[in-house]
Amino acid sequence: MRTKKVGTSGRFRQKYGSTIRKEVAQIEKRQKAKHDCPSCKKDTLKRTSSGLWECASCSKKFTGGAYYPSTGALKLLKKSIASSKGAARGV
Repeated sequence: MRTKKVGTSGRFRQKYGSTIRKEVAQIEKRQKAKHDCPSCKKDTLKRTSSGLWECASCSKKFTGGAYYPSTGALKLLKKSIASSKGAARGV
């Protein structure tokens, strides 16, 4: 069962409260969407199982977050590497 407002989390009906159901709906919507492949840059990356992502175009498999291909820790790591490279160049 689903509704327009809550989408896939409509299966919970009245259980768990409206705020939790809205958060679940938002997470599931973003999780099931297609994402950009880090290898070929096409919008064909899909989640195959928890933490595993596969590109339909280039058939490469990646590990990532359970719900999203890239985690917050990865973004932080890339940012710190970029800033350290800039500091090494004297920028």
